[in-house]
Amino acid sequence: MNGIRLKDLPSFIRATELNFMIHFVLEAIDKAHEASAIIFNTFNALEHDVLEALSTMYPPIYPIGPLQFLLDQYPQNHLNSIGSSLWKEETECLSWLDSKQPNSVVYINFGSITVMTAQQLIEFAWGLANSNHTFLWIIRPDLIVGDLAILLPDFVSETKERSLLASWCPQEQVLNHPSIGGFLTHCGWNSTLESICSGVPMLCWPFFADQQTNCWSCCSQWGVGMEINSDVKRKEVERMVRELMAGERGKEMKRKVMEWKKLGEEATACSIGSSYLNFEKMVRFVLMSAGSNQSSLKI
Repeated sequence: MNGIRLKDLPSFIRATELNFMIHFVLEAIDKAHEASAIIFNTFNALEHDVLEALSTMYPPIYPIGPLQFLLDQYPQNHLNSIGSSLWKEETECLSWLDSKQPNSVVYINFGSITVMTAQQLIEFAWGLANSNHTFLWIIRPDLIVGDLAILLPDFVSETKERSLLASWCPQEQVLNHPSIGGFLTHCGWNSTLESICSGVPMLCWPFFADQQTNCWSCCSQWGVGMEINSDVKRKEVERMVRELMAGERGKEMKRKVMEWKKLGEEATACSIGSSYLNFEKMVRFVLMSAGSNQSSLKI
């Protein structure tokens, strides 16, 4: 991972002594070496160098992503009703998005577990308000550390004609909506990949774990994101939202993310894509192992 910096490594690694998470990761790495196969929700073109390196260190690896594109290649069935969201989704926002112009809405969602301080919430709020762009903001009740997420009446009054606030939403449907022009995200891997698959460029505000590394990849490697400082200020948010939605850098990021989206579609193309073939290869491997009564199979 040429060019990666200390600040781009997972937050729990940037510690002066061993902690619970480091012990957990070391144990997981040991277990990975014992696996019969390892599955990754990514695709070769997106992370070729990393996958190449891992393939020399671990058991057979199978990049089979993006999973959302892979799923499109298989018949729809009763399993479609099974969701993976940790929160109840509010679908009303889709009707609101229908009334907006193409590429005009900023979508903001910091995921299901990221938290912030009340002051950080205020800085994001006024940065969005001052940008004068329309936005859909997902604000979980537990978004603020130790308190309820409540926005100031002045902010709500200022933005009520061009904003919608919700507690959760069907994210893939939102990101694929034609009115969405940018995504302000915590850079969790699912959100990152969903944004790429939807062709939506990102503003990145990573919180912990893999999010800093995902942010580095988006901004420095793939050209689809810009990073917001962890000590967020409203002026920076305002400037970066405007650049994302209407600036030259935003247009370049849009062009790049559409290129990656196309490569993701090619990777999962039926019978010929690298991820599609990896998935079929992995399934054959599991079936052959099961047929041989290999009870020690681990994936």
